[in-house]
Amino acid sequence: MNRLNPRKLLLSKWTAAAPQNREKHFLVTELFCDEEGTVLEIELQAVMTKRSQKLAWQVLQNDQSWQMGWR
Repeated sequence: MNRLNPRKLLLSKWTAAAPQNREKHFLVTELFCDEEGTVLEIELQAVMTKRSQKLAWQVLQNDQSWQMGWR
């Protein structure tokens, strides 16, 4: 399990463990917070295709699907 501080995820780099559509490297481009500043979701953008997806930040904790950094 990847240990994460959700407030420090902005502009972090991630590698998909099982790439789809030749999208392997991703960048966290935006954090979505509630009124208290708690991070609820992130926007993850594929580097190659620029396709973005909105996910719960906890998804990145699964080390079977995501690895920290670009590999």
